[in-house]
Amino acid sequence: MSKKEVLENYLENHYIHKSNWLRAAVLGANDGILSTSSIAIGVAAASEFREPVILATLAGLVAGALSMAAGEYVSVSSQTDVEKADIEREKQELIEMPELELQRLAEIYEARGLKKETALLVAQELTVHDALGAHVRDELGINEISQAKPLQAALASGASFTVGGALPFLVTLFLPVKNMEYWLYGLAILFLAFLGALAAKTGGSSIIKAILRVTFWGTIAMVLTALVGHLFGVNLA
Repeated sequence: MSKKEVLENYLENHYIHKSNWLRAAVLGANDGILSTSSIAIGVAAASEFREPVILATLAGLVAGALSMAAGEYVSVSSQTDVEKADIEREKQELIEMPELELQRLAEIYEARGLKKETALLVAQELTVHDALGAHVRDELGINEISQAKPLQAALASGASFTVGGALPFLVTLFLPVKNMEYWLYGLAILFLAFLGALAAKTGGSSIIKAILRVTFWGTIAMVLTALVGHLFGVNLA
């Protein structure tokens, strides 16, 4: 493999370039499993019949997936708007005060460890090459990896929520109605543990910590929902 190919494939060994879609996908799947299971557990705790549990779970699955996708799109779009506004402002500042912007860039490189003369030289060369790109990257902290992608985040969240929510929905369809809340809880914990392990492996982080984190908070959410179902539920037909 040539040196150029090695450099081009360098990021393949790192995980940061997966952060945008991985965050949205993990959040969506986790929320799909947890919220849909919690709804099903709450209704199952208040009902001896399968139909209300199925209906509530399906409604939660559909509403949750659409809400997750829409919310993620709006949220990330807001971030994109802020980034675009900052870039436009930076363009104007480079036109109105180029010397001050050059000095600011040099100060950034100096703060990162370069000598003052070297920092100024680097800032000058980068300004000649691509002034706006240098300021966007080094002053604003925006790059191709961290840049917000609303549609990607929305699709990842909506699709992963649907997959996650489909798992407890299948439980309500096929497993016994009696003690269904316990089936839902046990299988949801297994789903969450698997998801936590998968996300940790994909992101290169600790698998044990990820599993403990999602199962702990998942347990709290589902136990509280079941408690609400027992305390306030009326027998549903």
